[in-house]
Amino acid sequence: MQIDLNADLGEGFGPWSMGDDAQMMTLVTSASIACGGHAGDPETMYRTLMQAKKNGVNVGAHPGYADREGFGRRVIPMSPDEIGRMCAAQIGALIGVAALVGVPVTYVKPHGALGNLAARDRKVADAIVVAVRQIDPKLAILAISGTQSEEAARAAGVTVFSEIFADRGYLASGQLVPRNQEGAMIHDAKEAAARLMSFLQTGLMPVVDGDPIKLAAHSICVHGDSPGAVDMTRAIWKQLTAHGVEIKSFAFP
Repeated sequence: MQIDLNADLGEGFGPWSMGDDAQMMTLVTSASIACGGHAGDPETMYRTLMQAKKNGVNVGAHPGYADREGFGRRVIPMSPDEIGRMCAAQIGALIGVAALVGVPVTYVKPHGALGNLAARDRKVADAIVVAVRQIDPKLAILAISGTQSEEAARAAGVTVFSEIFADRGYLASGQLVPRNQEGAMIHDAKEAAARLMSFLQTGLMPVVDGDPIKLAAHSICVHGDSPGAVDMTRAIWKQLTAHGVEIKSFAFP
């Protein structure tokens, strides 16, 4: 059994840092790097990409709403076409800085409110997929498992990898529990690791509003901005490898 372990990183701005990127880079196999929307700037992108290169970590673009005050976790009214252009600009920015560092950008993962909107709104998902495909047909989409984002990528012939979350609660629809509701976040590292091991053995994900649902997964995400992200990622790594699961990036089969 093999699975990727990813985190959303590079989410600082200017002199302000967010999370312990240096430690997370030693634990994950893929890093979704903020590219100037909800967080990030050229220097932060450069430093984060250098850390990824040093640790041999696969790199993805993590575009989000241009809403630093809300950390990209609020929906900003935009048309699907506007969202596509916004994503194209941010993906292009990370690809440009990555070229200076000498690392490839292999995938795109929408952030926060944008990712959740694309998960349920096919028109938004399609707009993001079109932007990704036109930038580089070899770019993959890292999509929330069982959602419109996944279906849109498949329909367009874009490579898609399915993602589940270690530290987030699920609804029966396959979408994530909104952060302002009870059960949205899982903070206990042992609980998260045990839930993931059960999922990998059964393919069933517990939900807050019904019976467990069947999901597919190529990658597990731990949010790098969470206070206990390093401890949780380390606990997950130990639990999975102890049960014979190989932690390996989906970009390097």
